[in-house]
Amino acid sequence: MKSGPGHVRSRREPELALAEAVALAIALPDLEVVGAEVVRLPRAQPGLLFGTGKVDELKARMAEAEVDLVLVDGPVSPVQQRNLEKAWKVKLLDRTGLILEIFADRARTREGVLQVELAALNYQRTRLVRAWTHLERQRGGLGFVGGPGETQIEADRRAIDEEVVKIRRQLGKVVRTRELHRAARRKVPFPVVALVGYTNAGKSTLFNKMTGAEVLAKDMLFATLDPTMRGLVLPSGKKVILSDTVGFISDLPTQLVAAFRATLEEVLEADLILHVRDIAHPETEEQAADVGEILESLGVDEDVPMFEVWNKIDMLGPDTRAALLATDARTPGVHAVSALTGDGLEALLAAIGSVLDEERTEVVLHLGFEEGRARAYLHRENVVLEETELETGHRIHVRWTARQRAAYEAIPG
Repeated sequence: MKSGPGHVRSRREPELALAEAVALAIALPDLEVVGAEVVRLPRAQPGLLFGTGKVDELKARMAEAEVDLVLVDGPVSPVQQRNLEKAWKVKLLDRTGLILEIFADRARTREGVLQVELAALNYQRTRLVRAWTHLERQRGGLGFVGGPGETQIEADRRAIDEEVVKIRRQLGKVVRTRELHRAARRKVPFPVVALVGYTNAGKSTLFNKMTGAEVLAKDMLFATLDPTMRGLVLPSGKKVILSDTVGFISDLPTQLVAAFRATLEEVLEADLILHVRDIAHPETEEQAADVGEILESLGVDEDVPMFEVWNKIDMLGPDTRAALLATDARTPGVHAVSALTGDGLEALLAAIGSVLDEERTEVVLHLGFEEGRARAYLHRENVVLEETELETGHRIHVRWTARQRAAYEAIPG
């Protein structure tokens, strides 16, 4: 159910936003979608979201269709959720709750699971409302359990806070382990190529086609939650690491962007970014804008080269396809492909090779302790092979391209 006056996602047509929401719902296992509609609201009602007439009308239809779960594609306050669940006698999820359910179903690595748990706890904490009588009870305090007269809602909140601290500690260990893996990769300096894009743009299919890896490539939103990395040998013989990441989406709730930042950190490490677009989608431009915004929020360096990969050309009519291929031919950094049929992949791989085949040279630098900015730049660019601390500063062995050397020499200091 897509609700609201439409100001939240002004770029989007409500019907297309609803189609995306249905695709989100289908991504959950064992869930059958029996109906979907846009409900236009002059303004959201604080208690029930919808007006009472609409609530009654929807209740009758839900009872007739034997609905167990209602999804509202937008924010629903804890009070609205409680009141609607009571009125309709169903379970209700808002957009954040639904995306969390999908993340929980898709998480595979230890880090992915912990990130999901952290985001879920933070979400749950905001939804502690006095919905049931047990939340109204007060517990006498014995000091070590909680303060005197601690209410059940306070106890629930405290339990969540303790669990959040525990998960953050575990995440810290996981991230340190991943840093060690990254450091090991830097010593065998294969360039990293990251696939990014709107969810369902065909990243996993492209990843499989390029590497032969069998990553889940179903036509589902969020099919990949944890970055999957594989080695790839380019036509030139050069070895690179290809990284497939979780799909981006419009209006990804802020707390989820923060919680899953680590999942997307491979993008920050990339030597080349491939922005995969579903060029056959009616809102491909809006989707590309969403991806651009998220990349910017992640702090991706503007110097990192990026290709636009216009995927799914096999779904276009002959005239549109011909026009697109003509645009591709005269636009640097744009590559029209079909991950399904393999069309255009040869040219894409050759272009990746030409960007990454910049000659690299090794040199030993001596930096004083005061040259922190220059040292930080070298680490950010992943060019450090070895570093030794001396009495006068740092001795750093680097392997870099002419472009990276020029940027280093331009650092003031």
